[in-house]
Amino acid sequence: MTAPATRPARPPVITAVPDPHADLRDAVGRWFGEAARDLPWRAADRTAWGVLVSEVMLQQTPVVRVEPAWREWMGRWPAPVDLAAAPTADVLRAWGRLGYPRRALRLQECARAIVERHDGEVPLGEEALRALPGVGEYTAAAVTAFAHGRRAVVVDTNVRRVLARAVAGDALPAPSYTAAERAAAAAVAPLDDAGAVLWAAASMELGALVCTARTPRCGVCPVRDACAWRLAGRPGGEHAGRRRTQAWAGTDRQVRGRVMAVLRDAPGPVPRGVVTEVWHDAAQLDRCVASLVEDGLVEQEDDTYRLPA
Repeated sequence: MTAPATRPARPPVITAVPDPHADLRDAVGRWFGEAARDLPWRAADRTAWGVLVSEVMLQQTPVVRVEPAWREWMGRWPAPVDLAAAPTADVLRAWGRLGYPRRALRLQECARAIVERHDGEVPLGEEALRALPGVGEYTAAAVTAFAHGRRAVVVDTNVRRVLARAVAGDALPAPSYTAAERAAAAAVAPLDDAGAVLWAAASMELGALVCTARTPRCGVCPVRDACAWRLAGRPGGEHAGRRRTQAWAGTDRQVRGRVMAVLRDAPGPVPRGVVTEVWHDAAQLDRCVASLVEDGLVEQEDDTYRLPA
């Protein structure tokens, strides 16, 4: 008896899973194509070193102050080998009033490490970047995306705010970056290199120009009709810009800044008597000068102070 013929097995049916964030990314990407600022570290001839310098400078400092400083900096030290060999005093003077001058020291240490470990070329890959002095999770991801064109989940304060509002429906993200936020950011970021780079730049720009902390411009937002926060009636919006900010007047930061300004403007060592005139509280001044010395930003010799040689 002849066995019945068997039917060939049907190939499994693969159903595409819809991407819940595709429309969000597309809208923000199109907006970015028209609204992106023309910044030098975004130019076609940008270098990985230039991108790294910009990311360090932009930490806690607005673009309007960074751009002229970045141009001068890159004119003097266009490659890591140039900054690595520069006198530290010149580096601190060039940093000027960008704030948090320890960033300048870390950037020079980073340049030296790039020269010593990577033949003067900014390394590829987030792991190699994070091994450099002063380079953390955000900076490594930003350089990977914006300098090397590779997928990375780039999340700064602006991106966190965009995701909190558009996706989670919250007025502001949590005070500190949470594991849940990290997972959500990774889920929204495209899997391909080009898409991830575009989303990183576009979402960051949206947070900087439109989805701002204090006065969000919801009326011109490209995702206003899909934003979870806006659709919910902007809950907590009256408190969005009222988070406590660090005071400046009378703080140690202000005192340190005044001492650094005096030393930057001086051609050589500055007598202690001149330094004592920058602040009325002698105990606070002494504490701040001692912290500058401990941080490697100031050198003391007898009764004089100067920038590091």
